[in-house]
Amino acid sequence: MNAAAGGGPPGVVEYVTSHHAEILSWLWSHTWLSVVPVLIGLVVSLPLGYLAARHRWVYPPLVTVGGLLYTIPSLALFVVMPSILGTRILDPVNVVVALSVYTVALLARVVADALGAVPEDVAQAATAMGYTSPQRLLKVDLPLAVPVITAGLRVAVVANVSLVAIAGTIGVPELGQLFTNGFQLSSDGPYYPPIVVGVVLCVALALVLDLVVVVVDRALTPWLRKGART
Repeated sequence: MNAAAGGGPPGVVEYVTSHHAEILSWLWSHTWLSVVPVLIGLVVSLPLGYLAARHRWVYPPLVTVGGLLYTIPSLALFVVMPSILGTRILDPVNVVVALSVYTVALLARVVADALGAVPEDVAQAATAMGYTSPQRLLKVDLPLAVPVITAGLRVAVVANVSLVAIAGTIGVPELGQLFTNGFQLSSDGPYYPPIVVGVVLCVALALVLDLVVVVVDRALTPWLRKGART
């Protein structure tokens, strides 16, 4: 299909106007494909990071395995996942699982470092006050580790927005389809309106999700704001 036929290709505004329903559908898919793996990765990373912080012998293999997992090319992982999970190549579950693996690879070390950085005198004071290990984890260690963990979440969220776009090359419906369309709609070279729309929406989505994590961080650490005012 040649987008230039019939008097030249439309601009960005015209492209958005004529494809707005499709674009909104892709934006929604891109959003949940970016967010769900972060939530799954966080849930898995918390116990792994706790084990690595509590038992230091766990930390080296955790870091090594995490580093190796993160070096796997995302496109290769998207293609291999159907064989591992028994799903179809275009099933969004493949993307969710693959990005959950990347998120765990990133966040497990972050959680371990955050929990390991809790001052020893604070931990001893909590123990002296009668806190059990689970109580100390929930009421002392995790709250103090929140700023470091949310910093890792910000990296994971932004990285996932970028990685999800790669899934568009194998046909998974999300904003990456705009880039694919931009290179397929014209035989005379790239057709830029969908590419521009895709870049703008990916950047905007990353900024919005990053802001959400910042807001959550501030809501969970009110003492930091109080300390800044004193």
